[in-house]
Amino acid sequence: AMEEVCAKFVSQKISKTRWRPLPAAALHSPDVFATGSWDNEDNRISIWSVGDLGNVGLGGEYQGEPQLLCDIRHNGDVMDMQFLDQERIVVASSTGTVTVFRHHQNNHTLSANHRWEKAHYHVDQDTSCGGAACTGVICNKPEIVTVGEDGRINLFRADQKDAVRTIDNADSSTLHAVTFLRTTEILTVNSIGQLKIWDFRQQKNEPSQIFSLTGGRVPLHCVDRHPNQQYIVATGGQDGMLSIWDIRQGTVPVSLLNAHEAEMWEVHFHPSNPDHLFTCSEDGSLWHWDTSTDVSEKPSFLHQGGRSTTYVPHNTINQSVVSAWLSNDPTKDRMEITNLIPNQTLSVNSLDVLGPCLVYGTDAEAIYVNRQLFA
Repeated sequence: AMEEVCAKFVSQKISKTRWRPLPAAALHSPDVFATGSWDNEDNRISIWSVGDLGNVGLGGEYQGEPQLLCDIRHNGDVMDMQFLDQERIVVASSTGTVTVFRHHQNNHTLSANHRWEKAHYHVDQDTSCGGAACTGVICNKPEIVTVGEDGRINLFRADQKDAVRTIDNADSSTLHAVTFLRTTEILTVNSIGQLKIWDFRQQKNEPSQIFSLTGGRVPLHCVDRHPNQQYIVATGGQDGMLSIWDIRQGTVPVSLLNAHEAEMWEVHFHPSNPDHLFTCSEDGSLWHWDTSTDVSEKPSFLHQGGRSTTYVPHNTINQSVVSAWLSNDPTKDRMEITNLIPNQTLSVNSLDVLGPCLVYGTDAEAIYVNRQLFA
C-alpha cells in the first residue's frame, strides 16, 4: 500500500536527514540528500542520490533505493545539520564542535572545509572545560547560528575563523533549537518551554522578547518558522504537543494541538506549500498536518493503505489575520492529519520536505524517501 516510499537500511542510527537545496531556477525535484548518524561506534555524514530515476513502475511510482554517493567520518553524534548552499553542509556535534563539510560534486567526495572546535563548552575549573553538545544550527548564507547545551549562542560567518558574535549566557538552561525570523533576528527554544527572540543589531546580550508555554515547563526540542508569514512559528517538545505561536501578540501559543505520544523531534512547514506541516516523534510516527481549506475535496489518496486519518477541530483564540494556522473561521477550522508511517516502532528522529519529496531517518537504522507527497 505504500509503494511510493523507498527504504534503505544503512546499519547506522540516523539522527538527521536534509535535502540538498535546489538551484534557484531548477524545475526538477530534489535528487540529493544528506544524512548524519548518532549513537554508533563510528558516526558518519553521508550524501545520497535518490536512486534510479529511469526505473519507474507501472503505476508511475518510483523504484530503486537511494544510492550512497560519498561519506565521511564525524566525531561525536550528529545533533543537527543544515545545508549552507549547494556544496556545503554545517554539522553540529555532541562534542561541541561545529564543522562545515564540502561535497565535491565532480568526484563525489566529502571533506572538512572548516571547523570551529568547541564552539560550545561547559566551564569547569577542574577539567579545563569539556565540550557541551551543539544542539542546533541554522544557516542564512553566509551567516551560521549555533546553540547548545551550554546556553550559548554563536553567530559565525562561513570562511571566518572566529565567531562574529557570541552570547555567552544567553540561557541558563539548554537551548535545543534555533531558527531565523529575519536576517538580523533569531528565535531559540529551550528546555523549560520558552521561546526567546534575539536581535543581533542590539549590543546587549538579552532577548528582545520571551514567550512561554503556559503551565508546565515542558522542554521544547524543535521550532520552525512559517516561510511566508514570519510571525507564525511552530514548536514541538517533550510532551509531543504541536504549539502554534503568533509572535506579534501575547506571550503564549495561539493553539496547542494534541499530537504525538512521545517527544516531537522535528517540525517543518512545507517551504513552498506552508498549509502543510510535518512532525516526527520518538513514538515512531510522522504526521502530515494539512490545513488547506477544502478538506472535502481532497484526493482520496490520503485514505488508502490503511493509514490513520483524523479530523481535528483546532481551537484558536480569535485572530485578525487569515492564515490557515491562525484561522478564526469555524467552517474552515478543521485540519486533516495523516500518519505517514503507521507501523513504525522506533523513533523517527528527523525529516525534511522539499517540493513533492519527503526524506526521514530512524533509529531502526533506515532512511526513507517518499517522492509523491502530494500524488
